[in-house]
Amino acid sequence: MIFHDQITDSAVRAAIRHQTIRLAGNIRDKIFGRLNCRSGRRMKRVNRVFFADEAEALAHGFRPCGHCMREDYAVWKVDRTLSEPAPLPERAKLV
Repeated sequence: MIFHDQITDSAVRAAIRHQTIRLAGNIRDKIFGRLNCRSGRRMKRVNRVFFADEAEALAHGFRPCGHCMREDYAVWKVDRTLSEPAPLPERAKLV
């Protein structure tokens, strides 16, 4: 994980060219997506981090973007729903 505020713009461009950076994420929201995502382009530099691949982003606890990575997000959401414990049934009201 590379923090955008700790690397120069020329270094970012070089890393993208050499494909050592392939994804970007928002450190506050814990969401990652493609470098050309409209949502990602609007985030502040201090909140942006870069990843080499999806496995690295997931290992750091980030989730896929629902805009630019719809299929991955849908899979993540189903997996998350299945791993959560089922809600407790409501108690019957005593009359």
